[in-house]
Amino acid sequence: MNIIMLTNTFTPHVGGVARSVETFTAEYRKRGHNVLVVAPEFDNQPRNEIGVVRLPAIQHFNGSDFSVALPVPGLLKDILETFKPDIVHSHHPYLLGMTALRIARYRQLPLVFTHHTMYEQYTHYVPLNSPAFSRFVIELATRYANLCDQVFAPSQSIETLLHQRGVQRPITVIPTGVDTTRFRHGDGLKFRAKHGISEKAYIVGHLGRLAPEKNLEFLTTAVAQFLNKTPQAEFLVVGTGPSELLIRAIFDRAGLTKRLHIVGVLQSVDLINAYHAMDVFAFASRSETQGMVLTEAMAAGLPVVGLDAPGVREVVKDKQNGRLLTEQSIEKFADCLQWIESQTPTSLQKLQQSALQTADDFSMSHSASKALICYENLRMQTLINRPQQDESLKHLLSLIKVEWEIVKGMAKATSAAFEDN
Repeated sequence: MNIIMLTNTFTPHVGGVARSVETFTAEYRKRGHNVLVVAPEFDNQPRNEIGVVRLPAIQHFNGSDFSVALPVPGLLKDILETFKPDIVHSHHPYLLGMTALRIARYRQLPLVFTHHTMYEQYTHYVPLNSPAFSRFVIELATRYANLCDQVFAPSQSIETLLHQRGVQRPITVIPTGVDTTRFRHGDGLKFRAKHGISEKAYIVGHLGRLAPEKNLEFLTTAVAQFLNKTPQAEFLVVGTGPSELLIRAIFDRAGLTKRLHIVGVLQSVDLINAYHAMDVFAFASRSETQGMVLTEAMAAGLPVVGLDAPGVREVVKDKQNGRLLTEQSIEKFADCLQWIESQTPTSLQKLQQSALQTADDFSMSHSASKALICYENLRMQTLINRPQQDESLKHLLSLIKVEWEIVKGMAKATSAAFEDN
């Protein structure tokens, strides 16, 4: 099949959507399918990319590490004529998501949408953020999903939520799978030596974008409390983002600066070795739709401590492969880290084995096969309900017009700020 993926985030951006698109694309290509990724330009993007089309974009939108693709009519026309897609897969309901919708309608192709994100958790990146705007983005994503032929939900929790919000199109749960073989073996001691971490240290680890929606103030405070009670413990953070200064400030106030290691974004072997340098993985985000970094950690044999939330509860099983907290309590989170640290070697091995088994249940091979079956079924079907969908499209376009006015307003404000300086 020829599959076109349209996404507002892609490498080198660090985040779940970018990693999901990257890993599914690699697996599909490995199985002999052709995949074309359409994404915005990003600073420091890879050179000479194969099978990737970059569109002009506003960089660092509203001070974030996101790029916002600009509408360039006709830019993809010749590329699409050559590629001849069979399936259009959208990874966002706005910006390039609208491009995906137009491509699918114009070429009479099936449109798949993965609802990766709890969009209402990210409205702080947009000017004029308000409860009304949060409702707007929820409505936008719901209307968009109902214009698609197939919706992928990354977890059971998100499938349930989408039904509650009024999504009526077929929904299939397809998490982003993990390459269990790749993450199973790593050199944690080599990583520790490289970053000046003692072999005897007990390492609490975290990986991801360091951003407000990841609940990092709570997580860092809980980890700092655990470290205060555990002299041999240290905190290893993999990632980058606007909340890095907050993490450092919390550890500085606690007098724990020398026990904090923020190593930035890691790729390939360094990333795998980082997981294997950890003893437990800590995660407090409530904005996820799936636990991608959790399954990666478990593929490395790590027990996980996390808060009960969508995408987390499907992965973390309390006292089986880690600890799952039903309430956000700094003291209880620190106690759960202590519970993991205090396990006997035999009990710890059971937690680690259960983590490995969980990772196998979320393998990329399984997820990709499930997605490809959906693709093939869509190819065999005749697209239905076009008149109804076209009427819905008019309503959605009016919503998009409002959203785009916000984006243009931000661009004009930024331009004016530079002109004044």
